[in-house]
Amino acid sequence: MTTTKKVRWGIVSTADIGMKKVIPGILKSEHSEVVALASRDLRRAEAALESLGLPNARAHASYEALFADPNVDAVYNPLPNHLHVPMTLAAAKAGKHVLCEKPIAMSTSDAETLRQAPHGILISEAFMVRHHPQWHRAREIVRSGELGRVHLVRGAFLYFNDDPQNVRNLADIGGGGIYDIGCYCVIAGRYLFEAEPRRVVALFDRDPGFKTDRLASVIADFGDGRQLSFVCGTQTSGRQTVEVLGTEANLEIVIPFNAPPDEATALLVGNGGPADRSLYRREIMPAVDQYTEQAEAFALAVLGERSLPFGVEDAINQMKVLDAIFRSDKSGGWETVQ
Repeated sequence: MTTTKKVRWGIVSTADIGMKKVIPGILKSEHSEVVALASRDLRRAEAALESLGLPNARAHASYEALFADPNVDAVYNPLPNHLHVPMTLAAAKAGKHVLCEKPIAMSTSDAETLRQAPHGILISEAFMVRHHPQWHRAREIVRSGELGRVHLVRGAFLYFNDDPQNVRNLADIGGGGIYDIGCYCVIAGRYLFEAEPRRVVALFDRDPGFKTDRLASVIADFGDGRQLSFVCGTQTSGRQTVEVLGTEANLEIVIPFNAPPDEATALLVGNGGPADRSLYRREIMPAVDQYTEQAEAFALAVLGERSLPFGVEDAINQMKVLDAIFRSDKSGGWETVQ
């Protein structure tokens, strides 16, 4: 890889995930630079750039102005879920590549409209975990056969947030546990099985005031005896885990989703022994900022140095699973992923 070119990023909004995680990650990407940020409030955009230490980047008073900025090559879209598709498509039609936060849409049909993006414009759903070396290593171990026949991926992702003003608790704009964190567990199954589920069944508990899914248990059938089982919740004490169980051994990604950027992470691999898994092999993964890895992968794809690993079709397939989960909540039974 010899290019010294950089992708010039424009950021849409001052959302927390962008300010605290993604933009700092982009700034550490070798082939990226942040040149613009847009907010509906110009002073807020200016203050955000100042806090990020980017006094030379341009502040825009509208998203549309950022899309029209000729100095912007790619856009990062962390807007509320209901704005993901319209703003991503608007940016794409303005000639900008787009990294869009998850979930990329509110429905499969909504996601399918992203196929209208001009030819050559890259769009990717921002599941940063798929760029972390610990996930790459986990899949490598699965592929190696060390675990035997892998038949179960089991996940959990839980936190507590009952703030009525928080976007995660606003049902009309895509709040709730499945859209916010359950989607990561779905990604775990799809990534580690390297397949798409055939059907799902789900059980929800909804907040009586917010109407959002605050606790959900899901089973996804990947065929050939392979299952994904997970629980996610937004009003439960914090917990996250991904386990991969095979006929010969098991694997656990200890901090699968919120891996710290400045601390090592670990995989556990083994079978039997003490319940505390003290005899399992522990593979230590060096500290990595998965948001930097995500930005670098996207930038290199934009620069033509590498193919885009996860594009629009992958995001559509992800939405098909989420749609089936919500249909199952209503029907009370198995729903085909279609």
